[in-house]
Formats: sequence, structure tokens, C-alpha cells
Amino acid sequence: MKTCLIAAVLGIIVMVFVSPALAVPKMFLPEEKFDFGFAPQDCKITHTFWIKSVGDDSLKILKVEPG
Repeated sequence: MKTCLIAAVLGIIVMVFVSPALAVPKMFLPEEKFDFGFAPQDCKITHTFWIKSVGDDSLKILKVEPG
């Protein structure tokens, strides 16, 4: 009985300390690339990419590199 109690307490301690460590941000892009087709040189074109945060933690976008 004492062993079961110790195991249960250890299990709770592990869940309390490990669960927050497993919380990670994650993003979902429904559209990962877009084909602009033909575009004349020196023409300004734009497209909006929607990003959805689906992880367990806040998603922070710190840097964007086009290409």
C-alpha cells in the first residue's frame, strides 16, 4: 500500500512539472505556398498568408524572411 502511494505521489509530481515543459507553440499554415504566375518586372504584387496558432503555448513570430 505504501509503495502505491509513493508511486501515485511521484506520478503527480512528474505530471505537474513535465506537462508545462511539453507545452510548445505550433503554427498551422493552410496554404504553404502561392504561385503568382506571370508578373511583369517592377510590378508590386501581394498575397496574404493566414497563420493559425494551434499549439499549447503562445506563438511569437520574431522574424520573417521572404524567399
